[in-house]
Amino acid sequence: MSNPVEEFNAYRQKMNEKLLADNNKIVKRIFNLDTNAYAAGALDVKTKELLGLVASAVLRCDDCIKYHLETCFKEGTTKEEVMETMGIATLVGGTIVVPHLRRAYEFWEALEQQEG
Repeated sequence: MSNPVEEFNAYRQKMNEKLLADNNKIVKRIFNLDTNAYAAGALDVKTKELLGLVASAVLRCDDCIKYHLETCFKEGTTKEEVMETMGIATLVGGTIVVPHLRRAYEFWEALEQQEG
C-alpha cells in the first residue's frame, strides 16, 4: 500500500535537489526567503504555518497545503486547530476550496496513521 506522506516528501526532495542544483540565483533566494519567513519571530512557527495553510488553501495549491499540514503536525498542531484553520480558509476562499479541504483532511489522516 502506498504512503501519501512518503510519496509527497520523496518527490518534493528529489525535485528540490534538481532545482537547486541548477544554481539559479533567483530560485535559491526564493527558497531561502521562504525558509526564513516561516522561522520563529514575533509569531511562533505554528502560527506562521497555520497562516501559510490558509493562504495555500485559498490559492488552491495542494502541494503547499500538504507541506504546511505536515509542518503543523510536526509542530504539535491538533486536528481541531487544523480543521478550524481550514474552515477559515474555506470561508475566505469560497466553495471552490472544498475539494482542497477534502484532500487536506485525507492527508492529515495519513499523517496521523504514519505516526501510529
